Amino acid sequence: MELLQDGVIAFLSAVGMTACVWLMAGAFLSGKCRNPEVLLVLPLRDGAPAMESDVRELLRTRHTLPEAKILLVDCGMEPETRALAEYFCLRHTRVELLKPTDVKIE
Repeated sequence: MELLQDGVIAFLSAVGMTACVWLMAGAFLSGKCRNPEVLLVLPLRDGAPAMESDVRELLRTRHTLPEAKILLVDCGMEPETRALAEYFCLRHTRVELLKPTDVKIE
């Protein structure tokens, strides 16, 4: 019985220490991006379903990259893909549709 009690105490101690370390790391490492000018670029040729899933996934990253813009680069999109890209631009302020000549990499 004493072995079982020692095992439970050791387990709870390990869980408690892990929680303490996790809380300390969370306090010092906020998880937010330190560089708000990060740009996420998606060069596109075709494939509306693939673009839609990529953009939706990038929009879910708001908590880690709150100021980042999502640039959709039109490299000869099909009309359906372009219409979807324009929809995302109208719906979300962080999404922009550009031509390849408009993209400037610094």
